[in-house]
Amino acid sequence: MKSQQLIFETHGKPADVLRLKTFNIPPLKEGECLLAIHAAPINPADMNYIEGTYGIKPALPAHAGMECAATILESRSHRFSSGDKVIPIALMGTWGTHAVTTADNLIRIPSSIDPLQAAMLKVNPATAWLLLHHFENLSEGDWIAFNAANSGVGQCLIQLATAMGIRSLCFLRNTGLASELISLGANAVFEDSFAGYQQARKTLGEKKAKLAFNAVGGDSALRLMKLLENGGTHITYGAMGRKPLTIPNGQLIFGDIRFRGLWLSKWMRESPWEKVNLIYTELATRLLAGSLRQAVDRVFPLENYREALTRLDTSDRRGKILFAQQP
Repeated sequence: MKSQQLIFETHGKPADVLRLKTFNIPPLKEGECLLAIHAAPINPADMNYIEGTYGIKPALPAHAGMECAATILESRSHRFSSGDKVIPIALMGTWGTHAVTTADNLIRIPSSIDPLQAAMLKVNPATAWLLLHHFENLSEGDWIAFNAANSGVGQCLIQLATAMGIRSLCFLRNTGLASELISLGANAVFEDSFAGYQQARKTLGEKKAKLAFNAVGGDSALRLMKLLENGGTHITYGAMGRKPLTIPNGQLIFGDIRFRGLWLSKWMRESPWEKVNLIYTELATRLLAGSLRQAVDRVFPLENYREALTRLDTSDRRGKILFAQQP
């Protein structure tokens, strides 16, 4: 059997270095599974991985793609059978038609889940879940504040926080998307600017946010700090603005603000499989119930990868770009 994979032999701009190649699938070893990949999204981390700016640099040549939804075609593990629907939880190269991985790298998901939504389950929903549960104990009525609110993580944060009774202050560059976030359950949406920050202060009144989630950096991250209560926690999980995080002395001395970071891949490597499986089972249940969704902009076949990458940077994009194979 043969497989097509998007690979890169050197780091650089994805459109320049990616190549679609055909490979022979090797015989399975004990404990391995052969997957038919149905769909795989393009995430910012995927772009960083190809560019060579991600936290892990692969041995080259490398297979691209970090998450997907798949069906097991063949299993040499007692834990899985042919026909099982799964998602991988570690890097394995998902921008392809097939993949071989170990059973320890797989989480079983309900067979009736929309494959496009399942393909986006690994990264954004789990990141949002950890932001809300891993650092502080939130209570109903608490406020959280975060930038990049229209991102995949932002959309998931809004939905999960709403289900918990947590109130959200959402910041984004394009306020034309505010109604979409309100429909997901956002309590207040502001432009990610000083004017938006001032409006958020008025909305809070005498209250402050307990947690702030930063995926941008620079002045945007600083404004989030100023919305936190004394002893609040500021968590950076992304750097879309590619600007450093500058912490004023006053935020440390007088505000006693805690600064943390979250890298989902590191958390999964250090956590027991049972704990990881429990979280993804919970998230899959919400996805199946329709209470957790991510917007999809367009879907492309692998051979149109350059068109997909071009669409990624368009101003009218509304949601994720995915690669998907025909059934």
